[in-house]
Amino acid sequence: MKRNKKESLLPYLEKQRAEKLAEMGSYLRYLREEQSLSLDEVATKTKVQARLLNAIEEGNLDPLPEPVYIQGFIKRYADALGLDGAEFASVFPTGGSFQPIGTSWQKLPGAQLKPIHLYLLYIFLVICAVSGLSQIVKNSAIQASAEKMDKPTASAPPPKPEKPKSENLALVSSTSNKNLIGADKPVRVSVTLKEQSWIRVVSDGKKEFEGTLPEGTQRTWVAKQELIIRAGNAGGVLVTFNERQTEPLGSSSTPQTKSFKANPGG
Repeated sequence: MKRNKKESLLPYLEKQRAEKLAEMGSYLRYLREEQSLSLDEVATKTKVQARLLNAIEEGNLDPLPEPVYIQGFIKRYADALGLDGAEFASVFPTGGSFQPIGTSWQKLPGAQLKPIHLYLLYIFLVICAVSGLSQIVKNSAIQASAEKMDKPTASAPPPKPEKPKSENLALVSSTSNKNLIGADKPVRVSVTLKEQSWIRVVSDGKKEFEGTLPEGTQRTWVAKQELIIRAGNAGGVLVTFNERQTEPLGSSSTPQTKSFKANPGG
């Protein structure tokens, strides 16, 4: 009968042991993190594997050995954190004599925070406050510098917009077209744009020009045999062939291609 009664208490003891381990492990983790120690560092000090220390912190009995060995691990862990390990671990039930759950290890003198712990906590809070203030000042300086760089200076005038390439070409060509007209090239075609238009010019099979010319542009091209002009807005392009009458290349807003030859009858 005594054996059966003892066996019936095992599940209850196991449950109470797990609850006690979770309570003690949570406090050990708090002290470890307060001292900025990793599990691996504590494992090096205690000679207890990090996975077993983690199981103690988690209150997980499955990976841990017999209760008497767990009590020994707790003792080493507590010693490494500056507690009285023997006194701290004594409240963990190993099975021989079980203490009710109401007896708390937190009431033991060894489990109270020591002055060194309070001092470390104070230093940690001061460091965090100084670091946060420094970061705020640094961010404000960066933002002010960025705003200063983005703001244009009053002495620097805004850059002048460049003229379109097509307009530059028109201005250059208007002063140099006379030099292109040779007496040995019988085909000469002058164009005047009363509206902006895209134009392509082919002289004796070679492309001489292709681009958009603005309103008011005057250009002249010459060829020995044939000059072909194609315009996107034919009605806006006035052409003069060999000093003859000036006339539109075609209808307004429509593309048109026209060929001018040295011998029209040939």
